[in-house]
Amino acid sequence: MDLQAHHAARAANILLIDDDVEIRELLTEYLGRAGFGVRALADGSTLLNVLKQDVIDLVVLDIMLPGHDGFTLCRMIRQFSTVPIIMLTAASDEADKVIGLEFGADDYMAKPFSARELLARIKALLRRNQMLQTPVSGAEPRYLVFGDWKLDVLRRELLHADGSVEPISGTEYALLSLFLRHAHEVLDRDAISEITRNRENNPLDRGVDVQVSRLRQRLRDGQRELVRAVRNQGYMLCADVRREY
Repeated sequence: MDLQAHHAARAANILLIDDDVEIRELLTEYLGRAGFGVRALADGSTLLNVLKQDVIDLVVLDIMLPGHDGFTLCRMIRQFSTVPIIMLTAASDEADKVIGLEFGADDYMAKPFSARELLARIKALLRRNQMLQTPVSGAEPRYLVFGDWKLDVLRRELLHADGSVEPISGTEYALLSLFLRHAHEVLDRDAISEITRNRENNPLDRGVDVQVSRLRQRLRDGQRELVRAVRNQGYMLCADVRREY
């Protein structure tokens, strides 16, 4: 078996961080039966070591933890890794969801949650991540160039004109790729949510708006408004895009 085939056959590994022993035991068993490898931690004290030493494909991260909370851990992870992160939030606290997305989480679920729905979210994020990592074919461009930026489609890196690399998460990459391939087109929130989060947008859910805002911060998008909000419609990339092969 070659390396690529071996990677495809390898079961995805989920890292679960939650201080509730019942949740850890339930999800370890449930996700294990679904074919995933599960590593469960009660807090984040060894989180970074696990991520650096083991092959982890997705993190399920509770917000309320002893020691460092989930927000702090999410921000720490994003300093060196683009691994998909699903945050577990308080059911009634919309602010927790928004803050989690601002710190780089890809998705969130409110407690109490359905293990079956969590499994569906995990599979959706892993599918998206696998699609993003698929090497481009010879017919596709290596770079998408716009404004002062260049997106490396092969390495999934955002490069500034000054030569620096701006780190982006998997969700940010998916969102930027969508805008670049539909420049000067208005994309509604449902379309954005479907592509970046694999589900329809809830009108009361600010997730898409937070993710667009985060991307604009990455692009240092102030007065120029590379990504512009179109009232009652959605968002549009207001820049010409050049393809380099």
